[in-house]
Amino acid sequence: MREDFVGRAEEMARLESQLAAVREGRGRLVSVRGRRQAGKSRLISEFVRRTGLPQLFVTGARQATLQRDLDRFVEDARLDCTLPGADGLTAGGFTSWEQALRATFAALPADAPAIVVIDEFPWLLARDPGIDGTLQKLWDRLFESRPVLMFLIGSDLAVMELLTSHQRPLFGRAREMVVEPFSIGDTARMLAIGPDRASDAFDAQLITGGYPRLLLEWRRSGDMTRFLNDQLADENSELVVTGQRVLDAEFPADLQAGQVLRAVGAGDRAFSAIAARAGIAATPLTRALALLTEKRVIAADLPTSVKIGNLSRYRVADPYLRFWLRFIEDAVSDIQRGRPDLARTRVTGGWIKYRGRAVEPLVRLALARLATDDPVLGGAETVGGWWPRNNTPEIDLVGVRSVGGGVNAVTFVGSIKWRDNEPFTQRDLDYLLRDRAAVPGGEFAPPIAVTRTTTEAVGLATYDPARLLGAW
Repeated sequence: MREDFVGRAEEMARLESQLAAVREGRGRLVSVRGRRQAGKSRLISEFVRRTGLPQLFVTGARQATLQRDLDRFVEDARLDCTLPGADGLTAGGFTSWEQALRATFAALPADAPAIVVIDEFPWLLARDPGIDGTLQKLWDRLFESRPVLMFLIGSDLAVMELLTSHQRPLFGRAREMVVEPFSIGDTARMLAIGPDRASDAFDAQLITGGYPRLLLEWRRSGDMTRFLNDQLADENSELVVTGQRVLDAEFPADLQAGQVLRAVGAGDRAFSAIAARAGIAATPLTRALALLTEKRVIAADLPTSVKIGNLSRYRVADPYLRFWLRFIEDAVSDIQRGRPDLARTRVTGGWIKYRGRAVEPLVRLALARLATDDPVLGGAETVGGWWPRNNTPEIDLVGVRSVGGGVNAVTFVGSIKWRDNEPFTQRDLDYLLRDRAAVPGGEFAPPIAVTRTTTEAVGLATYDPARLLGAW
């Protein structure tokens, strides 16, 4: 294993199972999707390298024409193709994807496994909307009968999901694989963080989003302070430039998605608050929110109780992008003019307050994972928060499970106090016990505390960073 490649054991096992099926003599087509910078291409590249099999790895790009795409295909084949018939690919002269794909088939070994990777497939589809139909025809007639493992990789989540949907040519042919950024468990392993420093793993996840490249930079720096100092001193650092690359790659300006995303990133969560900050009327705002939700860039949270409410709150789903929008985007000009100290001040001045809210989705995910085996959590199948229309009171944590017949039960209510040095106090518990009566079905639900430090409330079920990290 390469020194800078860690984690991904589960993903590697899934890839190995796909290859095992190919070794039996039949082709496999796998659609791989995930957020930009999540490590999809790196994962597949490492897998291909480990197999040692003949391979072709080509990458789509934002070209002006279909012909330029085909020329780029040939260029990539010349650089990175070990198929036995590679000469037929590198000769070029293709004027259609059918020609290029037929040449790819001709280059495959006749009776031995091989791997073909087409990265950034949505960009190719943008200039030739029929490429998936062409691939479907050739897959059925040619590729499937050969022991070839073919990957189609893409960062546009909506396009990649549509690619294998019922109405599309590849429906029923392509198996799907989703590559997420590192979980907080993998983040802790990559940074060699043990239970005694579990809170550091949460900090790292909230800043890097689990993006492997950013975590590699964090590991080189050693800790959060040095990482931020190093990254904010360089206008071309991964922390600074990745956010803008994501925005440039994914959002059409005509739907004002960028304005809406920045409003949500600034901390506005309700529809009316987003509209006021972004200065956008209801109809275009609805379209923009739908686009951002479809692309998995924002998430819409709903109040959770015995009945799921409809008062949506929006948040930036990607922790890294959320951090970038809050602290980095407006600091880029300072960094460019040689004032990284101002950028650092932005972070240090707002970090504690920001972290207290940003950690909530991670805590809820951890508790949902723990609930399977933790009797205190009552077998909760869903963990969310609850709030009324006027947002008072607001309950950080509500666990819910089905008890049959379409009926749900609240299994616990909880409060998150993610403070640096202060414990979870008896007063914090008193507020929670007072407010839980407002939660439908939660009047008598057992209380729990989530704290970054300790608790002063005797006998209260408490979850600290180490216990939460243990969910992974």
